[in-house]
Amino acid sequence: MHIILAITTISLAGYALITEDYTIQPYMMLFLSLSMLVMGLREFQKGHKGYGWLCIGAFIFILYVSITSFLLK
Repeated sequence: MHIILAITTISLAGYALITEDYTIQPYMMLFLSLSMLVMGLREFQKGHKGYGWLCIGAFIFILYVSITSFLLK
């Protein structure tokens, strides 16, 4: 799951950089936030609570930015 989300995020970012069309940026941020969520859950399963909380915090912040970007469109 994490690999699919990471490839999608990188693909969208690469497309935006090559075409200089940044209208898909909220979607890229959404996939990035979901990737951070999966990373955080995986870190909790490994027993690394510090990194898990850091990834969950990044997930919440990036999701907030993504939702804000969708609403401002």
